[in-house]
Amino acid sequence: MMLAGLDELARRYGVDPYDKQRAETSGSISKILAALGVDASSQEAIAASLSRSQDREPPVLRPADDAECYLPSWLEQGRAWGISVQLYELRSRRNWGIGDFADLALMCQIAAAAGADFVGTNPLHALFVSDPARCSPFSPSNRLFLNPLYIAVDQVPGYASQDKDEAATASLRELPAVDYVGVAELKIRVLRDLWRRWKATQPGLPPFSQQDFVEFRDRHGASLQCHAVFEALSLSMVAANRGSGWTGWPREFHRPDSASVRRFARENRDEVSFHTWLQWIADAQLTQCASIARQAGMRIGIYLDFAVGEVGDGSGNWTDRELSVAGMSIGAPPDMFSATGQDWGLAPVSPITMERSACDAFRRTNQALMRNAGALRIDHAMSLWQLFFVPEGSPTAEGAYVRYPLEQLLAILAEQSLLFRTIVIGEDLGIVPPGFREVMRAARILSYRILYFEKAGSSFIDPGDYPRLALACVSTHDMPTLGGWWRGDDIELRLKYELIGQQAAVAQREERARERRELITTFQENGLLRQRDLSPTQCGSSEPSAFPPIFAVAAHRFIAGTPSVLASARLSDLTGESRQTNLPGTVDSYPNWRIKSSVSLEDLASTELFRSITDAMAAERPRPA
Repeated sequence: MMLAGLDELARRYGVDPYDKQRAETSGSISKILAALGVDASSQEAIAASLSRSQDREPPVLRPADDAECYLPSWLEQGRAWGISVQLYELRSRRNWGIGDFADLALMCQIAAAAGADFVGTNPLHALFVSDPARCSPFSPSNRLFLNPLYIAVDQVPGYASQDKDEAATASLRELPAVDYVGVAELKIRVLRDLWRRWKATQPGLPPFSQQDFVEFRDRHGASLQCHAVFEALSLSMVAANRGSGWTGWPREFHRPDSASVRRFARENRDEVSFHTWLQWIADAQLTQCASIARQAGMRIGIYLDFAVGEVGDGSGNWTDRELSVAGMSIGAPPDMFSATGQDWGLAPVSPITMERSACDAFRRTNQALMRNAGALRIDHAMSLWQLFFVPEGSPTAEGAYVRYPLEQLLAILAEQSLLFRTIVIGEDLGIVPPGFREVMRAARILSYRILYFEKAGSSFIDPGDYPRLALACVSTHDMPTLGGWWRGDDIELRLKYELIGQQAAVAQREERARERRELITTFQENGLLRQRDLSPTQCGSSEPSAFPPIFAVAAHRFIAGTPSVLASARLSDLTGESRQTNLPGTVDSYPNWRIKSSVSLEDLASTELFRSITDAMAAERPRPA
């Protein structure tokens, strides 16, 4: 039974239950309000909270005044294209078993030579050095800092060829998937040696001089110090079988300002400095990548990804406990793709703390990301307006949407975008609230449009019907590659991993066969495929034959031919991969975030499929000489 006034209290604080009819919902609303610091535990408590909040205005879904993100003048009428990669997937003959910043620089040069204006990456946020198996880039420990496993060790000052264990690096490099534990063990060991060597050297030359290091450390201040202490403490706790995340540590280590933590930092000053140094090296190498991309001729350069949240036991939440909402995680309500909903295992930021701090954490994170980004993709862009909170221990369906100070966030996003000249892209997939895309357009945040999803009824829309303020692409990391989509590999994977049953698999196979025929027809009607390009079997069979490369070229010509200002090709489609990057609904049973490219960067530009697709993209969207 809903307590009197609870509805109004929830409205004032922007809490909107997913299912208002469920009897359990009032209990969930009370839990969410309590987590936000609003007492709704009894009728008397609700009355008191209503009295205290009588002047509070609930959040409103509307554009912010004079808040428009950066869009370069040449894109006002022009268009550009680029390539999206997962940095770890890059294979080269020099890396140490994982794609690194030197590989990213080379990828930018290869893409630029093909006519591309940007290279997009997965989130590069800091994860857990102490627990490298926690490898999802979308479950970061701290979004202010970088993952040091992406450091190109052979580019670090003081490195010598004898530092490398040739047999170990060759073994890691040849694996079809990233061995994060093996990579971390090898890289961190050598980086420690380089740290000791670097400390003993003379000041050095920019950007790796000791003065540069001191300036970096001072510029990032307490946030960097806390992160470095966390990393050192986390390694110590893992060694003591306490776990990598702070929630499993003894209580005296739960806050960075505790006496025990301060004592640890004093007694382990060199180890803390090592983790500060790792962040400095990573930042310097990423900055070099951004510079190389521009020097290679790219007009946008590197396009970074801003994950929607941080894990609750990581560095970010440990550093600022008041910023996150304890006892809650974020996810998605039940829908046609997930009957029980989704719990993403990420800690929500408190909208009330955001308001009180003038959204300072959001501003600082945008500054950290945009400094090296010609474009920035906001994962789950609807988080600017609302996130779906799930109380710990409750079914997902008992969760509720919690609203955020949208106008303030948009104003900050636009301010930083203009300051750093960074294009902003909003990943607006899934449940998009009515009116949200209009707000995005008003703020000049590009929409994210995927070929598989752009339909009118059961038919795929024509390229001319795509919106102009958008990035158009074939698919994302959570979806099958184009070849996998053609064959229905994703359906078979969902069946194999028991994400769907046999009956659903049959229905999805039939739907995929119809979609294949529809897409072939769409390409033919737009002059991208001829009748003779595909065999009758390929055109009509419910059982797909071998994937035809000409279909991949047609798909990319299709998205390149849209009016959308940006179009992106996925590296895994340019190399004809079959395995998808991430299989939603699985954690460790499928090799999520580990699968490497089958083609080495040194060979990429000469492969026929890469050349065919990039030539088609460049022909549709030529870069001025």
